[in-house]
Amino acid sequence: MDTQTIFNLAVAVAGGLALWVLNSITQRLQKAEDKVGEIERTLPHDYVQKDDYRVDIKEVKDILRQIFDKLDAKQDKAS
Repeated sequence: MDTQTIFNLAVAVAGGLALWVLNSITQRLQKAEDKVGEIERTLPHDYVQKDDYRVDIKEVKDILRQIFDKLDAKQDKAS
């Protein structure tokens, strides 16, 4: 074999390895993107947004305040 043939084979092998590495990287990136997409879809179902939590807690506090006011009014009548 002459040097040109050896060089061509070396370049072909290196090119093949480079393509295999790039293919492997793109497959892993695709898998990671799929996982992130799944997390984004399930996130609103698993966790409560801060604003929604604040609104709900405010409603609970308002209800409790009404109950305490009624209890205080009953206590004042009993005294």
